[in-house]
Amino acid sequence: MIKWVVIALVILTLLGAYGISTYQKELNRPLTDREIEFEIKRGDSLNRVADRLIEHEILDTPYWFKFTVLVEGISSQLKAGEYVARAGVTLQGLLDLIFSGAVRQHSLLLVEGWNYRQVLRTVCTHPAIVKILCDQDEPNFTAVFGVPDVHPEGRFFPDTYYLTKGTTDVAFLKRAAERMKDILESEWCDRSNGLPFKSADEALILASIIEKETAVADERTAISGVFIRRLEKGMLLQTDPTVIYGMGDGFDGNIRSQHLTEDGPYNTYARPGLPPTPIAMPSVASIHAALHPKYGNSLYFVSRGDGSHHFSETLSEHKRAVIQYQLKKTP
Repeated sequence: MIKWVVIALVILTLLGAYGISTYQKELNRPLTDREIEFEIKRGDSLNRVADRLIEHEILDTPYWFKFTVLVEGISSQLKAGEYVARAGVTLQGLLDLIFSGAVRQHSLLLVEGWNYRQVLRTVCTHPAIVKILCDQDEPNFTAVFGVPDVHPEGRFFPDTYYLTKGTTDVAFLKRAAERMKDILESEWCDRSNGLPFKSADEALILASIIEKETAVADERTAISGVFIRRLEKGMLLQTDPTVIYGMGDGFDGNIRSQHLTEDGPYNTYARPGLPPTPIAMPSVASIHAALHPKYGNSLYFVSRGDGSHHFSETLSEHKRAVIQYQLKKTP
């Protein structure tokens, strides 16, 4: 009797060792030689998840996957979302991926200088975003800003964002708006003394103009200084980007003399002070420049045609620069 008990124990030990060895091999065996995307949907059962993994050719059998999940008692911890199984992923790696909730991140870029319609167009065509605001004929931004009647222009911070599938357009825009609000508040608290702004919103308006006026980083504070001095002296800002913004779809690439004389809230050749809203999304550099202008005496600037600008202190000097750089004549 003892002999047969010993034999049985030996057999069971060998079978157990074999089973453990096989299990360890299955846990660490590469499942695929290519990157595969798959999705676990909310409410999926363990069986349905296993079936999805087989459908995507990540698993060839559900046995070891389901065995491990059930043995470890983690079936209730399945996290919905999109996942990416990397080439060479093992069963253990796949389990770690799914139960860590490391879902796939989609990128969405908001570009500095865009207006809010360009932002909406990009958000509303993103395949990972659920459309709520986008499906409205006239988008209502109350859910985004928390209060009604907030003009959305310039209120979203330009950056590369990462989001998961199923994020709503409202949630994304609220996130971008909160980011702009936080950055603006931070920069406003650190602003230079004596600026002619009544609020941070006015600084945001000027920052948007600076953003559209130059692509040269080192010029931002100089351009800010020109506009600040003009505001302080009660001079017209006379900046083309505001006129272009006010023309909307009527802008065909050229500003003509009649456009500069037509009255309108965004025509800074006709109306004093700042326009009523920002005209684009400013970068943090432009916001900083609006609140930290370069001191000096220049009141004018003109494009050199290469992206940079010539700055002048007097109107006569500015006229000569216009002839030189815009009309291409030697003064």
